[in-house]
Order: sequence, then C-alpha cells, then structure tokens
Amino acid sequence: MDGKVIVVTGALGALGRVVVDEARARGARIASIDHAPTQVPATADLFEIGGVDLADPAKAGKAIDAAASHFGKLDVLINIAGGFAFETVVDGDPGTWKRMYALNVMTALNASRAAIPHLVSSGNGRIVNIGAMGALQAGSGMGAYAASKAGVHRLTEALAAELKGKVTINAVLPSIIDTAANRASMPNADFTKWVQPKELADVILFLASDAASAVTGALLPVNGRV
Repeated sequence: MDGKVIVVTGALGALGRVVVDEARARGARIASIDHAPTQVPATADLFEIGGVDLADPAKAGKAIDAAASHFGKLDVLINIAGGFAFETVVDGDPGTWKRMYALNVMTALNASRAAIPHLVSSGNGRIVNIGAMGALQAGSGMGAYAASKAGVHRLTEALAAELKGKVTINAVLPSIIDTAANRASMPNADFTKWVQPKELADVILFLASDAASAVTGALLPVNGRV
C-alpha cells in the first residue's frame, strides 16, 4: 500500500475508520469521503471530504475529483458507504426499497463512475465494493437490503467485465460485522462468531494491493465463523 492514493467512502463509519487506519499504517494516502461533516484538517496522508451525498452523481463526481486533485492521482476506490434496514415486505414501507438502492447501489455506482478515469490513468487501478452474504439468499426482513446488495454484486461483475485489463473490481461479502450497532441490535447473539472489522479490512486491502493484480470480478465471502 506504500505510496498508493486510496479513496474510502463511508470512511467515518465503524468499518471505514478501521480501513482508513490500516491503510495509513501501511503507507497509503487516504481521501476520506463521508456524508458526515469533516472532522480533522488535511494532512500529508489524510484528506477528509465531508457532507457528501454520494447518491447524487454530481456531488459524488465533485468529491472524487477533489480527492484526485489534492493528491495528484487516484489508485484505489473502496466503496464502504451504505445503509441497512430490517423490515418485512408485507408490513414494511415500499420506500425502503428505494432508500436501500440509493444508499448501497447508487453510492457505489456514482463513486465508481467518477473514479474510473483516474483509476485507468493510474495503470494499476482497483475498486473494492462491500456486498453481503445475506444478499445470496434473503431471509425474512432482509428483502430490501438483500436486493440492494445483490445490485452491488452485479455492479461489481459488470464493471469487472467492462474494465478487464484496465482496472480490477471485486467485492467482499461479509456475514455480520462485529460493530457496536450490530451488538446493540442483536444483544443475545454469539459475537465471537462475527467478522472483526480488522479481519475484513485485511481482505479489502489485499484486494486493493498489487498482490491481487490477477483477481477481478470476484465476490469473496468473509463470513467469519458464522
């Protein structure tokens, strides 16, 4: 990762913070994009861009271009921005399906489309998306979320086919990530079986590295011990 310029969307969330910290520890320079406000001033290896609605193509493009302009290049895009909702199809709000699509598919699509010219110019570009094991077969209450993450899977495959030989595009498919929010929502679960954010970050950064140059179009399960 030494010297690489990486854009991380959703960088101020539970997983995003770990990915940012791990990448910086390995020598990468990070452009952090999030819907939340910027929290720290720019440094030599960290440039935060806050208040960005990645579901808006114009705003996503402006943020990605600002990141590339700040560092002079862009090597990797890690699409972590997204959302989750648990509700049944019968009793839920149809608007939830639109919201999940916007948060999970459109954010990744808009950031990717904006980043691709920069990644192609890099000569060694990478995109890593966050899918979900739960999107392989939706359970009760998981319809809207699973459908949107299935869209991320198909986006990953389509882009990988379109950009073969130019940019690698892969996705990780976690089961349940061990975060404070997930523990609060499932207090009786066995947390020891969940995926640790650091474990997932390690897989993400492998796919972002030179070592993964021959891997593209992969949907890689990271299901911990579930």
